[in-house]
Amino acid sequence: MAPLSLPDGFKVTPPETAVWIAPPHPFDLHEVYLNFRSPQWQWDGSGQVTLWITADSRYKLWLNGRFHNRGPARSWPHAQKVDELDITDRLIVGENLLAVQVYQPGYSHFSAVHRGAAGLLAWVAVAGEVGLVTNGRWRAMRDESFASDVPRISIYGSGIERHDGHKVEDWQAPDFDDSHWSPARVVAGANGPIWSGLQRRITPLLVECEAALTLVEQRVGQAKVSELTHETVKRLWEESTLSLTLPLQGGGKKLPLPSRERAGVRVESWLFDLGRAYTCQGWAEVVNASGGEQLTISYAEKMSDDQLIISDPATYCRMRPTDLFTLRPGSQTIEPFSMRGGRYVLFQLIGADERVQLTPHVRVAEYPLTVTNPLPTGDELLDGIVTLCETTLHACLQDTFVDCVWRESSQWLGDALPQALGLSAMGDDYRPLQTILLDTAQGIYTDGILPSVAPAEVHAYTIPRYSAMWLELLAFYWQQTGDEALVRQLWPTLKKVLTALLALQNEEGLLVHPPGRRFYIDWSATAQSDPHLVFNLHVVLALQMAAELAEQFAPAQTAVWHAEATELCERCREKFWGNGRFYDDLSHTTHSQLGAAMALLTGAATPTEVDKLLAEIIARSLNERDEYEDGEMVLASPFMHHYIFESLGRYGRTQAILDIIKLRWGRWVQQGFPTTWENWNVDFPDGSQCHAFSAHPRYHLAKIFNK
Repeated sequence: MAPLSLPDGFKVTPPETAVWIAPPHPFDLHEVYLNFRSPQWQWDGSGQVTLWITADSRYKLWLNGRFHNRGPARSWPHAQKVDELDITDRLIVGENLLAVQVYQPGYSHFSAVHRGAAGLLAWVAVAGEVGLVTNGRWRAMRDESFASDVPRISIYGSGIERHDGHKVEDWQAPDFDDSHWSPARVVAGANGPIWSGLQRRITPLLVECEAALTLVEQRVGQAKVSELTHETVKRLWEESTLSLTLPLQGGGKKLPLPSRERAGVRVESWLFDLGRAYTCQGWAEVVNASGGEQLTISYAEKMSDDQLIISDPATYCRMRPTDLFTLRPGSQTIEPFSMRGGRYVLFQLIGADERVQLTPHVRVAEYPLTVTNPLPTGDELLDGIVTLCETTLHACLQDTFVDCVWRESSQWLGDALPQALGLSAMGDDYRPLQTILLDTAQGIYTDGILPSVAPAEVHAYTIPRYSAMWLELLAFYWQQTGDEALVRQLWPTLKKVLTALLALQNEEGLLVHPPGRRFYIDWSATAQSDPHLVFNLHVVLALQMAAELAEQFAPAQTAVWHAEATELCERCREKFWGNGRFYDDLSHTTHSQLGAAMALLTGAATPTEVDKLLAEIIARSLNERDEYEDGEMVLASPFMHHYIFESLGRYGRTQAILDIIKLRWGRWVQQGFPTTWENWNVDFPDGSQCHAFSAHPRYHLAKIFNK
């Protein structure tokens, strides 16, 4: 896969002496944690000191024994992102030391792509002059305190952490004796065949801080525990025999065991509410451990009927968000490597006696977002919805847009469109939008279809329609920034995408999904068969937008794309129109809000049909019932209501937009939820109550109130 040619401002040029390094054993790749220590290096106190650092796939950095940050931003190996850090204020005059831990799962998932290698690359520049590089003088060692025989959970992310405190060393400390460690092995040149096309991180580093914890419930009981797993955690929480809500005292107040004790070990549980979903990490201080006690830290996103919903590993998401720790004797700090996500954090201490004291903590990581365009509406409910949407968008910003911090933390191409629109209404930070445009373009398939999750090798999740949404993102980026240089760099990608989409025509001239690509229209009851009205009209919309862009960047192409859009639009009308409505499929099984909205946005609907379609769309959204009944217009999901609002706005139905937002998003505000949901009903397994693709009303409200 050839790297995308980028403007100079995105490129990183490492010193020739810097190389990728790893510990000696080249097959340390499955669920492996690798520790590195730099040589001691001198600094005289003058000049700005900049550290450039990246790793495959994740790193944590300590400077002179103090934790500094984690990274890098997610990236394709052939377009590896590098963090640029000003470390001047963290250094001392004299000898300094860098300690870095790198995690490599050994497989690809929704945030990383594995290429059969692990490594670290870094260099330090003092006033522009190179002072330290990764090379064979560094010391390296596999961290044996983390178990490698943990199962792969799902394609969403990396596995659980199982950590043995008996094997922990204070290796980050400057005075640690690393003489028993091995010299680092050189894996590759800085721009070698595995990691190449080094690029600057576009988005800022996340800001980490301690969260305010609200204790929801504390439970205690006794149980037999044969093997500690996520399933065990779920059982121990649900079967605890005593439940009290009280403040922690003295680092974790001990509760008396019930009078009817069951055989087994003592199990204490503390459940905390962060107030909303966060990218977060539970950690704990422990004193008086005997050694061998176990601590679990689990994450969840929602409650139902005041009961915590602990993910069931048998569901389609196969979520097991629990990390497991074995304590060593004495006082210690329990700290995982990975950031997780959720609103609720559950700590369980298993097998401890009365002397052991536990102080739970949660660290959150947030994008440094500043709202420079506040939106007071003068309406209490609408103001609450504005806050709801802003909170959701902030929650789902990491090193880029992510859909949901709890279940996936994935950069979905389609989800990024409503997220980018919402973020633009809050300020002028277009860095996450730049990131999704570049990350997906750099992962384009040979047939011209873009990956739906980037960076990732999850081909079964590639949704061709999302390639059309990429073009919407590019057009919006141009409209907002006027960044001609980046649009011109991405112009060849635009042409490949349109060529690939048009190549999906069948013998009737309609577009169908190719084998192996995911058929997805919406989380709704719309017909699930090819060819589909929405997919075809979405490509029409993309062609129309491309033709408008071509007027600036490739005038000769304007008429060509206009003609192709017109021809495909006419075919859609011929095949999908009947009985006064646009049907979703050729069998005329369902007709949907989304199909009608696309017909209105593309001009497939004639002027005489507009008012009827608009009235039917509005009536369906204002019907409080979410469930589908045969024969009625299919209600669009919160996600796809973006296109509903676009079509209503195109024809001046401003009041209807406000009414729909107040009814459908207002219910979440009135029920006390802090963030927008994945769908109108999320009772399905692992359904999320914090999904950023549902936060687009922030954008549509700004369009209305800022006119």
